[in-house]
This record gives sequence, structure tokens and C-alpha cells, in this order.
Amino acid sequence: MHDMVKGANVGLAALSENADAVIVSLGWASPTGEGDADVSVLLLDAKGKVRSDTDFYFYNHPVAPDGSVQLLGKVPVGEGSEDRIGFDLTAIPAGVERIVVAASRYEGARFDELDDLRVTLADGSGEDLLRFAIDDPGSVSAFIFGELYRRGDDWKFRAVGQGYDTGLAGLATDFGVDIDDDASAGQDADTGAGADAEQGETVAVEQVPAPPQPSEPAQTPRRPAALPAMPAPRPAGDDAQPPKAAAARPRTARRKITLPKAAKKSLAENESWKDARLFPVSALKSDRDRETRATSVLLSVMAQVPEFGRRLTAAFGAPTGRMETFTEVSLPHGDTPRRPDGVIRVERAGKLWTALVETKTNGNPLRSEQVQAYMDIAARRGYETVITLSNDVALEGSPLVDVKIDGRRKHKVALRHLSWAEVAHQAQLLIRHEGVGNSAHAWLLQELLHYLQHENSGCHGFQNMGAAWVPVRKGIDDETLCQGDPRALEVVESWERLIRQVSLGLGGELGQKVLPVQRARRGSDPGARRARMADELCAEGRLRAELRIEGAPGVLAVGADLRTGRLRTSVEIPAPEQGYPLTWAKRLVRRLAEAPANLHVETLIEDGAGPRGTLERLRPEPADLLPRNGARVTGFRLTLFKGMGSTRGNAESGFIRSVDDAVQRFHGTVLTHLEPPSVRRPDGTEQPAAG
Repeated sequence: MHDMVKGANVGLAALSENADAVIVSLGWASPTGEGDADVSVLLLDAKGKVRSDTDFYFYNHPVAPDGSVQLLGKVPVGEGSEDRIGFDLTAIPAGVERIVVAASRYEGARFDELDDLRVTLADGSGEDLLRFAIDDPGSVSAFIFGELYRRGDDWKFRAVGQGYDTGLAGLATDFGVDIDDDASAGQDADTGAGADAEQGETVAVEQVPAPPQPSEPAQTPRRPAALPAMPAPRPAGDDAQPPKAAAARPRTARRKITLPKAAKKSLAENESWKDARLFPVSALKSDRDRETRATSVLLSVMAQVPEFGRRLTAAFGAPTGRMETFTEVSLPHGDTPRRPDGVIRVERAGKLWTALVETKTNGNPLRSEQVQAYMDIAARRGYETVITLSNDVALEGSPLVDVKIDGRRKHKVALRHLSWAEVAHQAQLLIRHEGVGNSAHAWLLQELLHYLQHENSGCHGFQNMGAAWVPVRKGIDDETLCQGDPRALEVVESWERLIRQVSLGLGGELGQKVLPVQRARRGSDPGARRARMADELCAEGRLRAELRIEGAPGVLAVGADLRTGRLRTSVEIPAPEQGYPLTWAKRLVRRLAEAPANLHVETLIEDGAGPRGTLERLRPEPADLLPRNGARVTGFRLTLFKGMGSTRGNAESGFIRSVDDAVQRFHGTVLTHLEPPSVRRPDGTEQPAAG
């Protein structure tokens, strides 16, 4: 991989023969585990300005209609996260000379509060080509990491490393974007809401934004920020006149959506009658039947619902184009033809992108020799990717299967993994929160979700803690488990897979980002971090994890004490910067009026432990939370305890089910009643931080 310094540039063609499509990843780590930023992209002409405001891509405008730019979202990496952007350089309009890749922070946060700032670029096969590490970004709220620019028919990358103290608005304005201020955005939102109410067609909904329209990109609810004005499309024809009405502008407020009609009363005679399903599961009896049916169902929906198909394949380097999917394909391989479970092909501008698909259901593992054969076939035939699909969850630095890459071959094939939990997560986000193009597509996705969630489908996600789970628990009970035992490391990897799956499930339900947090103190190397966690498991008998939920007042901590058989979910809330401790205690107890009575509340003080008690005992006397010695209160910790299942995860009372239930219960009964964290305005007053 080519390491770059500030100001350096390099031609992409010199690094890879497969650089027509690239993925640029912006990464950072946070010492607290809570720091984050948002990526943005600007397409510039020869004068260094955007051609129009639609050349500015950010969280409310994430995808170019021609597929040349796609914001792919965040993924957890090491102790931080990476925000990825897909570029189809063959589709970049001819009038674009430069592509600026930047990121911005919000609510007064600065980039010097983050660690390990970096930008990496990978080619279409997924191989990392270059890396630019930023040592000292400075106290700025927006930052240009790098830029892609043309030189003749080729593209080059320049490491820029330039900060902007004026934030996203200042950066965008400098490149010619027409920024809408918060006041007018709010007026637009209010006006739109009033019009909707008068027509009686739409209502305000907290959970689900509007489906994307052809002339306006989908918007997701975000924190208040200055946004660009998005011009209305011009009618076709030489004589067409521009519209006289003001151009539609994106809004930071939650959009209004048309709710589905209320379900009609069923015509069934009794509850034993079951609705006919598009994808039936009652006849599935063998693993082979489940794999064949699941592959066909998924690939069919991907081809019929473009938003869904693009969502699953964009992160693998697929372009935006016409997608066709196939099953029961026979491909020559030595004396015996091979039959991959499926094939995905995407056509754009006369070029084909092809992926072979290998599917597993239930707890069946992927076989290295089978995946190796598909990698060899793909390399010989010029295919781009092999996608493995199973209930297992891939971990950074810990591949599910080991394959050998023949370095003598010029054509490189990417090996990518997709979990059934990720498939369900993306379907949930689209139909419940972001919206799809039409009601038929929404119905297809709903049928797919029903299929995946049915007990016979075999597509339930990560469901087994592995063969090491029972021996490790027994070793902890007997105090015979020693540090360095490889079985402890297996359990730690299974625990990490479980936490990632729980994050996907909760994020799909909420329509918000839910990411595992990796603290900087655990190090950046995944293998070394897991080894330390395995040593902690042997010494203390505990597994720990943290989840960062967008808009939550704090990080949700999850702990499993294998000695006592109890799960612990908790959150720490910082004390307000103004007011009195008694007022804080009363307000907290009042907000938790609907929370479980056995919720433990603990006062956090500067030195030592503060008062604690159950919510049931504290409701009549919130003053019991105040320390008797007058110590300064720094916050409160809220905790729920729950017994955990003893099996590996196959039974209803299994450990995996217990962890998922504990996280869901804590969020639904505790976190939802708490206000988001407040931030300080420049004038010294406080306002809630937007999600």
C-alpha cells in the first residue's frame, strides 16, 4: 500500500489495473468512544466551483442519480469507525475536473479531539491502494482529507489535509454551494407541515422519513446544520423555461410521509387461517432446500427493488446500473462443473460487474475449499467478486474462510461477506425508515423480512456461541480457566459477533446508527485487542461491550458476568452544567416514571462511590441520591440486571437471546425516557443536541 504525505499525489492507474471504481474511506478514533464526523463530497469544474448545488453530496443527499457517487455509511473499525464513499470514475460527468472528499463535525466539536485520522483508497477488488494519515488536523470543525482529479484520461489522488474553522457551511460556500440558513429551513419545514395537514394526506411521524422522490434525494433526520439549496429539475426540451417558484430546499426536520392505510379486518373464519405468502417456508425440510430457497428469494428481491439491490452491492464495489440475478448456474472447473448458489450481474455503460454468491443457512459453516474454487473460477472468467452469505458475522482481521490468492494473476477477485442479519437490517431501514420508490417495492421487502424472520428459513443470523462456550463457562465456574487458553479467544470472537448483530437489529428497528465502541485504551490491532479481552475473561469471568446509539444521552454498556450468570446493561449520564443536584435528581426520577421499578440508579461523584438505590425506593425520596458529604455530583449511572441463558444459543432461553432481549429492554424502558445530551451555545445557554 502506498503511504502518502501532505501535498503528495499519485496516479491511480499506476497502483491498480482495476481503478475505474474505487472506495474512499475516511477513518478516525475517539478517546471517549463517542466522537464522530460526517463525510461530504463536492464535484468541481475547471474553475474550482460546483456546477450546481446538486454536486454537493452529504448525509441528506447521499447518492448521485447516475451512480457516480454513493455515500455508503459507517462501519466499526478498530477502536473507531470508517465512513466509506463509492466512486464510479467512469460515470463522473465530463465537466467535473476535481472531486473533494471532506468531513465535518457538529455542535462545536473539533477534529483535534479525534485520534488516528486517515484516508484510504481501495480499488474495485477491495485491495487498499493508498493511505494518508493526518497527524495534527488542528482545532477545526471541517477538514478536507484529499481529492481526486483528472490528468488527461487518468485519475490521480492528492493528499490535501486542509482544515476549515467555519464548518460544513463555510467549506461548501467556498466551493460555490448556495447554503440555506437554519431560519429559512425551519420556515420551510413549518410551511410544508401546514400544507400537509390541510390536505389530510400526511402526518408527522417520528420513526419513518419519506420515500425518496425522483427529483429529490432521500433525507434522514439529522442534527441541525446549514444545508445547500437543491434546485428543482428543469423540464425537458429546448424551449422549457425554468420554474418561477423557489427551488425546493432540504430540511433538517423530519420529513412528512404518507402513512399506509389501516389494515382491513381479516376475512378469515378463525385465527388458524394463515395468509398466503409470496415466499412460503412451510415446505422447507432440509438445509439444501433452505439454502436454495433463501438464495432465490433474496436475489429476486434485489433485482426487483433497485434501492435494496444497490444498498447490498454498493459496498462491494458494484456500480449503479441494471441488475440481473441468477440461480442454478453451472460454470466449468476442471473435470467437474461448479454450481454457485447465485450470480449477480450489473451492467453500466456496456461494462459488466459480476459476483458469485455462496450461501449457507442455519449454523452451517462456509467451506474453504468451496469458496477457493469460486475464487479461482471468478479470476479465470474476469469476475469481480465472490460474496459469501451466512448467519455468521465477519470480524475485522478474522476471516471466516482462508483462501489463497494467486499473485501471478493480473485480475484480482475480492472476497466479501454478508450476514443474513445485515440483509434484514438493510431491508428494515428501507421500508420502515428511509422509504422505497413505490408500494409494490415496499410490499416485496416486507415479504422478504417475513421470510427471513420465519423459524423455518434458517436465516436468523448469528445463533451459536460455538463449541468453546460450554467448556469456558465450566472453566470459569471451576476456576480452572487459565490465561492463554485458545478457547477463551474463541468465546471473545463470538461475543464480538453477537454485539455486532445486536447493533444491526437495534439500528434497523430505530432507523438510527448503532455501532459497537472500541476504546482507544484497548489498542488498534484487532487480534491484540481480542487477546487482552480473552485474558480479562479468564481473570474476571466477564465479557464487556459498549454500543453508541445515535441521539442517546450516553454509551450503552453491556456486560455478562459468567460467574454469577447475570447480564448488566447500563448508561452513564453526565450532570447538567447548570442548576442544583436536587433539581437534577428530581428531574431524572420524574423522567423515569415509566421505567422498571428495579432499575438501579447510582450517583457519580468526583472521589469514591455515591449513593445508590432502586428506582422504586427513590421515587418518593429523590433527595436520597445526594451525597451526604457534599461531594460534587458529576453524573448518574442507570443499570438493569437480568439473568442470562445457559445454553449456546439454540434454545429460547439461550445466552444470545438473553443479550439481545437485555439490550432491547434497556433501550425501550430506560433510554427512550431520557433527554438527549445538551450542548453549550456560544451565549452560554444550553440546547438539546440533535440526533
